[in-house]
Amino acid sequence: MANKTYTADVLVVGGGTGGTAAAIQAARRGAKTILVSEFPWLGGMLTSAGVSVPDGNELESFQTGLWGAFLQELRQRQPGGLDNSWVSFFSYDPRIGAEIFADWVQELPNLHWISGQVPLEVFRQGDLITGVRFADFAVTAKIILDGTELGDLLALADIPYRWGWELQSEWGEPSAPVTFNSLTQKYPVQAPTYVVIMQDFGEAIAPEIPSAPNYNPSQFTGAWDGYGAETFLNYGRLPGGLFMMNWPICGNDYGEGVGRLIESDVSRGEFIQESRWHSQNFAHFIQKQLGRRYGLAEKVFPHTSTAFALHPYYRESRRLVGLTTVREQDILPIAKGRVASIFNDAFAFGVCTAIAVGNYANDHHYPGVQFPLQPKSIRWGGRWTGTPFTIPYSCLIPATTDGFLVCEKNISVSHIANGATRLQPVVMGIGQAAGMAAAICVELNCQPRDLPIRKLQTALLEDNRSKALIIPLFNLPPNRSDWRHWQLYYLDNPQAYPISGDCPDSAFDKALIQESNCFKGIFYRLEQQEYRFTVTAPAAYQGQNWQLVTLRSHIDEQLRAYPHEQLVTLWGRYNHSGNWFLVEHLNGG
Repeated sequence: MANKTYTADVLVVGGGTGGTAAAIQAARRGAKTILVSEFPWLGGMLTSAGVSVPDGNELESFQTGLWGAFLQELRQRQPGGLDNSWVSFFSYDPRIGAEIFADWVQELPNLHWISGQVPLEVFRQGDLITGVRFADFAVTAKIILDGTELGDLLALADIPYRWGWELQSEWGEPSAPVTFNSLTQKYPVQAPTYVVIMQDFGEAIAPEIPSAPNYNPSQFTGAWDGYGAETFLNYGRLPGGLFMMNWPICGNDYGEGVGRLIESDVSRGEFIQESRWHSQNFAHFIQKQLGRRYGLAEKVFPHTSTAFALHPYYRESRRLVGLTTVREQDILPIAKGRVASIFNDAFAFGVCTAIAVGNYANDHHYPGVQFPLQPKSIRWGGRWTGTPFTIPYSCLIPATTDGFLVCEKNISVSHIANGATRLQPVVMGIGQAAGMAAAICVELNCQPRDLPIRKLQTALLEDNRSKALIIPLFNLPPNRSDWRHWQLYYLDNPQAYPISGDCPDSAFDKALIQESNCFKGIFYRLEQQEYRFTVTAPAAYQGQNWQLVTLRSHIDEQLRAYPHEQLVTLWGRYNHSGNWFLVEHLNGG
């Protein structure tokens, strides 16, 4: 039995991306908060799972809230900057990410963080969740949040949840299967990946990576066909000669018997061990093919096997049965538009109940299987990005349980839509909103289902530390003086939300971003939203051809209008791995 009982306003169980954000936001709002994590690092996918090349919410206008603050801290702390990989605009050493979250927690005297503990029992009185027991203590709280990687509190509390696929007949999702089949049976959820960090040892010879049980090189044959070894390695390149291995093509996604994750502690442990062996075997294969220049990274993660993440990168969890469920239709673009509808709450009756924003493409992982999905990608800024969508508050609230919110990949979402809602920045936004909601519920002495939605939305928009986006607008960066005005305008008039995703009367802050470099050259328009740049100066880069991309809306407008084969002067940053130039400013802009 627990030796000690703590009391708090808010208890967050699980120190993943959403749980960490929720605890920080609840404490910043003033709630007495306890955060209990299984691992010694906070941040989940962004740190302890090793996915330090996050996807989604990359456009300048979507870099808000705790996500935007995290990026700002990374830019200040990561030597050499964040332009290292080609899969993401932000790649960093996971140790620095973990340091940021630890510092944010440390500065809050009303936030008590306890690590190395997992939930064992949930206390409830009827339909009210009142506390959680751990091995050495218990915590009672007014509001309890499930921030675990796999929705463990849902199971412990007997709160209804989903696991697996829904058929098309459930909600009419266009990409859902009509009947259950061999795919839905083999992979009830998306495959996790046990991230391993490899290292370039240069002239030195890396220690040999031994094979693990079940090594079968044919599983990995052809992993970088069509890419080449250098491009393959640069996919998840990190600073300091490190490489994040999270590769889906004949790589280290692992889904064999993935249902074991929720069967028992023993079966979960077996699956985790096998997935780690699978990644070790992938690293062994890479070293065999590319040579002893490449080995396992040293001293990255704080445990014995320092090259392996603290836990797998879980793409899918138990999913709450909430007041509202986010479906595929809610993340797809509306007819002839570039954005999804902001009316995705069945209980709202014309009111926009959004509390977080995502924009990633719908991406599913089933090893060896190509699963077609309705497209939600768009060309923007000279590159592919995704249709922006919103998360309604009601998908964080259990249908029949009080005193409880979810704040991770465990929101009420369909299996299909989870492919877009699971990404790190979206989950961080969900966590921030859940933490804010919990703190306000304590202030108002109300249940989450009774919290006035506008009270929560206004608090997120006006947070004095990390104001958070609610309505996605491509041309409304957070530093604009009328940012709050347009956010509130579309909350008050959701029917006026533009299908283009652009608000009128744009007036941009065109200040240069720090550490921009100047280049001169010739601008080429290859296709709509596809641009090339041939460098003429400085001389060290003369003759090189780069793709031009941007994350800034007014630069996107300028690139779309710029004359073909004209001289242009650009300011920004070159990314060697992606062979692109990230334009922050151009002459005339």
